[in-house]
Order: sequence, then C-alpha cells, then structure tokens
Amino acid sequence: MSDKKPLSSVNDFVVRFANVNGSGSASANEMFARAILRHGVPVSPRNIFPSNIQGLPTWYEVRVTEDGHLGARGGVDMMVAMNPQTWDKDVAGIEPGGYLFYDSTKPMPSTKFRDDITVIGVPLTAITNSTYTDPRQRQLFKNIIYLGALSALLDMDPKLIEQLIGEQYKGKEKLLSSNVHALHLGRDWALQNLKCPIGLRVKKSDKVGDRIFIEGNSAAALGAVYGGATVCAWYPITPSSSVAEAFTAHCKKYRHEPDTGKAKYAIVQGEDELASIGIVIGASWNGARAFTATSGPGISLMTEFIGLSYFAEIPAVIMNIQRAGPSTGMPTRTQQCDIIACAYASHGDTKHVLLFPEDPAEAFEFAAAAFDLAERLQTTIFLMLDLDIGMNHRLCRPLKWDDARQYDRGKIMTTEMLEEGRDFGRYLDVDGDGIPYRTYPGTHPTKGSYFTRGTSRDRYARYSEEGSVYADNMQRLVRKFETAQDLVPRPLQANAERPTKYGVIYFGSTSPAMDEAIGLLEARGHQLDRLRIRAFPFHSSVASFLAEHDFVYVVEQNRDAQLRQLIVNENGIDPVRLVPIVHYDGTPITARFIAKSIGDHQDHLKVTPLRKAVS
Repeated sequence: MSDKKPLSSVNDFVVRFANVNGSGSASANEMFARAILRHGVPVSPRNIFPSNIQGLPTWYEVRVTEDGHLGARGGVDMMVAMNPQTWDKDVAGIEPGGYLFYDSTKPMPSTKFRDDITVIGVPLTAITNSTYTDPRQRQLFKNIIYLGALSALLDMDPKLIEQLIGEQYKGKEKLLSSNVHALHLGRDWALQNLKCPIGLRVKKSDKVGDRIFIEGNSAAALGAVYGGATVCAWYPITPSSSVAEAFTAHCKKYRHEPDTGKAKYAIVQGEDELASIGIVIGASWNGARAFTATSGPGISLMTEFIGLSYFAEIPAVIMNIQRAGPSTGMPTRTQQCDIIACAYASHGDTKHVLLFPEDPAEAFEFAAAAFDLAERLQTTIFLMLDLDIGMNHRLCRPLKWDDARQYDRGKIMTTEMLEEGRDFGRYLDVDGDGIPYRTYPGTHPTKGSYFTRGTSRDRYARYSEEGSVYADNMQRLVRKFETAQDLVPRPLQANAERPTKYGVIYFGSTSPAMDEAIGLLEARGHQLDRLRIRAFPFHSSVASFLAEHDFVYVVEQNRDAQLRQLIVNENGIDPVRLVPIVHYDGTPITARFIAKSIGDHQDHLKVTPLRKAVS
C-alpha cells in the first residue's frame, strides 16, 4: 500500500508507456490516445523511440488535458512499465501518489517498488499464454490486453475503443474480432480482480471541438502539394523521411490526371543530400516548384548548393526537421539547434529566410507559403520544423485553403515584355526592392537568355571580378533580404494583463509549453509580455518589442541560445538584456521547466539588496 494519498484527477493526467522497440506496442498505444479523443478530451501524445530498428527501449507518453495544454507537462502520473530494461528509471519517474501498472505474471521483489505510489499488477503474460499459442500473436495481443485493462482502470468506454478497432481492421473480420476479444480479456480481468476505476479517470467531454489530429510532417507535405510543388528530391534521414513519404502518398491521391491516370509529379531519391538539393535547384531553375526534406546532417552536406541558390538566385525550399546534433547526435531526439546553421548556410556572406511553424496547421500553411516566397525572393526558403512537431500527432485547427488563391511566381519577364523592348538584366534591380526579373528557359528565341553562374557577375549576368561590380551585387542581395522582412509571417504579440518591463520571446514547437507556462508564472505573481517569432529575417516589431522591455527571456531548445545569438547579431542589442532559457536534453521542453527557469530569475530580480545602516 502507498503511504501517500493516490493521485485523483479527471481528464488531467499523464500516462507513459515503457515498451521494447519492435514489440508491436505502437499501434495499441496510439489507439489509447485516439480513444481518449473519442471521449471528447484533448490529448497530446509523444513518441520517444531509439535510433535502431528493434530491441531498445521506447516510450509513448499521452498527456490527457481537458484544458487543452498541448505541450509536454513534465512528470508521469501513471507508468505502464512493460520493459524490464528500464524498470528502475521508469518507476523513479512516477509522481508521488502516482500509479505503476505492470505485468505481474512473475513476482517482483518489494525493493523494485516505491512506498509512495499505487502498484497495479495484471498477469498479462499468463492471460496471453493461456489464450494464444502463436508467439507473434502472444506478443501483439498482450498490448491490446493491457489496453483493455487500462480502459477499466481509467473508466473509459470500451465501445469507443471497439469503434477504433473496427475502423483499423475494416474488411478484415478475423483480425477485428480477435482484437476485440483481446481487449475484453484485459478489461474483464481488471473489473473482476481490481478496484476500478482508480483515482485517474476519463470522463466524456466536448473539448476537442473541430480540431484535427495530424503529424506535422504529413501536414507540411500536404502544404507542399497545395503550394504547387511538383518535384521532391530527398535522401532518407530521421526525422524527415516521413515528409517525402507523405508527399508521395498525397501526390498519388491528388496529382494524377483523372482521365489518363498520368502522374503530374516527380519524386527522386538522390544518392545523397547534396544530390537531392542539386536536383531541387535544377528543377526550380527550369520553372518547377521543388523541395527537399532533410535534417541537420543533411543541411551540413547541402551548404555548397545552398550557396549557389543564394548567389545565383534560384528558388528552392528545404524542409528541415531538426534533431539533436552535432554530427550524428541523437537522431531520434528533438531540438531547435539548426537556427544558425540555416540562417547563414554556406561560406561567404549569406542570409537565408527561415519559417518557424508552431504546429501542424502552421506547418501546412508555411509549407505552401514557402514556395511563393522562394519564387518571389528567388532564393532558398527553410521550413524549420523539428521532431516534436514533425513525428508526433498533434491536435490543431482544421487545415484551410482558399481555392481562389493564386501562386506568386515572382518577377517573371515574359515573351510579351521582351517584345516590348523591356531592359532585361538578370541581376538588374529596377524596383529598388533588390529583386531582379528572371526568365524561364525557352521564353523567347533570341531575347531573355543569360548564363547562370555561381561566380561574380554584373547586372546583366556577365562574368566580372571587378570589386565595385561584386559589391553592387552583394548590396542588392541585402536589399532583397530587407524586402523579405515584410513578406514573411509576422511575429504574434500577446501582452500581460498589467504593464510590465519584462518580456519573453519564443518560437516553433516551444509554443504550447510556453502558453501554459505563462499561467504558471502569473500564479507566482509574474507578468510577462510575450512575442512568438514566426520567421527570419525579423520584422521591425521584434526590435520594437526589445526596446519596450528592460529584460527579455529567449526560450529555445538548444545549448547555445541560437535564436538569442541571431537577435543580438541582427538587432545590435546589448546581450545582457536578453536572458537565455535553454533546454537541450533531446526531450520536448515542458511548461514546468519554463516556469521555474523564468520564475526563479524573476524572483531574484525582485530581491531588494540590503543597504548599510546610516549611523
């Protein structure tokens, strides 16, 4: 028995599953999350998996949150411990008063438990072995049996789980009935042998609304389809591979001519990352909308061609699903650590446009917008996702698209314009915005041609190594980057209820945890204005926000405070006024971490120093 009162909460708790990779648990664990959604209760699941194929530990965490907090909270209220390898660590991570669910077929010594948690043993292996003889069936159905037991313990409606099983195995009646049977094996055993429900309960609600449940990588791939992409060149790398795989699936559905069945797209797996970005640049030069998906190591390999895209001014879109680095780093862990690498990718003076979506809905919107920006600005656009957004299902608003929307192809010199006698210089700035006109190959039989090169040239694309010509071109590229400030998504600002001289800047996947942390900070008496940055180059409102506050916290998921470095570098601000709040262990940042880090610093600022008494 626990010497601490068991946790009691309805629709507000965290369940973590500890499994062995390759055991078939992923399907059952995701079904658990989806079943709670069917109860009308929001969930925020996260899959924590190893970088090998099979045998190592894997975890799946489900945050049940009727209040709609979609960031990681921190802490575990119920641990479903199915992996002996990680038992000690898993048990240690349970909140005081929490619950430990385990397979009690074999007895465990009392030293393996804690006095301040409730232990729930279910003989899963014994139940499975007494029902099934096939080894693979025993492995797979054990997962469904523990799902059934959890449904009883948490007071979940089994009919909603049966509905999900029916959808998953539609047309496969044998699999459907056997899975439903396994579900009830676990549920019936728990109802007959355990006190159900426990203190953690799922109660039907209506808080999900019209939101959808989708992975960020899939949403970004769909955004590429709607954004007009017809070419994808890629090389497999975790955690970006599912972008190309999802794009392939979406294209098969939406990009075949209905009459002939002819494919209207090209998907090429290059020999490596450098080849992939080369294919993208070549396709874009020829007038197609093209992209690649990669991660940090791929960016490192692509930098030479990224420099060509910047200097020759050829559109390209790179979807960077960030993971922990440097080098191979932690391939299956999340970070926001490629900010500097992408902002200044390639040698020499280069600056690139970065987009920072916060969830799958923005991943869809920003992915589509990236192709307009790439052609408008004639340069590489980086869509900066990360593993936390890209490879996890997230609740978000429905994806929307305006069918009347026209693609922005940028400044294109047409046949008619050339016939009119327009002065065409491939690198000639006629509007003062730094963006020249370009022609598509074959636009005119005698006019509008130019030589594309990565070496210095004049405004008419003629080779030149004259210093003044080179400087003129480089300065025009600066003007173009300044133009981009008003084309990229603007920051979103939210002010505290009371005026404050403190602010916080954050971006991307940090957003849901940051939104929750604000409430925790307010409960401690701290008021902060907040600014979510959505793109680089920074809009002028970033400089205004910095000027309006004495201290600004910059929250990010990397060791070196890379966004803070970028802000200091681009705005010339005193770095002392920017307080780094960094989290970089590869797990998603939590509201508890942010609130404690900022709250402790705020408490320190409020301490009044002792003064010497006047005698």
